[in-house]
Amino acid sequence: MKCWYLIYTKPRSESLAEENLQRQGFHTYLPWLANPPQERARRVLPVAPLFPRYLFVEVDAGQQSVAPIRSTYGVSNIVSFGGRLTPVSGDLIEALKEQAAADGLHHSASHDFRKGDCVRITSGPFEGLQGIFHVPSGCDRVLILLNVLGKTSSVSIGRQHVAPAEQVSKG
Repeated sequence: MKCWYLIYTKPRSESLAEENLQRQGFHTYLPWLANPPQERARRVLPVAPLFPRYLFVEVDAGQQSVAPIRSTYGVSNIVSFGGRLTPVSGDLIEALKEQAAADGLHHSASHDFRKGDCVRITSGPFEGLQGIFHVPSGCDRVLILLNVLGKTSSVSIGRQHVAPAEQVSKG
């Protein structure tokens, strides 16, 4: 019976671990994220692992042992809970593969905001708050105007934490 497992790799060693696991006959899946050109900083590569330090490996329990995985160069450990290996749903792997674009990469949803656009903060300490897009601030940050305690404040936040919000009608 074939099962997928989640592998925790050493820092920046996802590709190395994948290559070494494949050499040992394991089937692997390492999803990649394409970084949009406008968000690439000096040291940011055009592609990066979708889940940094993680990759998936499929093991045929009747044919393969998981023991060699732990000592594979680039691998830190196999993710387990309570000391027991926890399989990953094959449906999750298929869904990840289906969500990838034709080039095999996952593309982040980036939005081009204009001054005055209504936005919603999707994560962090201001999660759930709505504000007004003010201006871009660097390659991956934006300034948002938030109404906090009756006062409008300008907040700098990562572009990835902001999404378009629907206008709320006043009435």
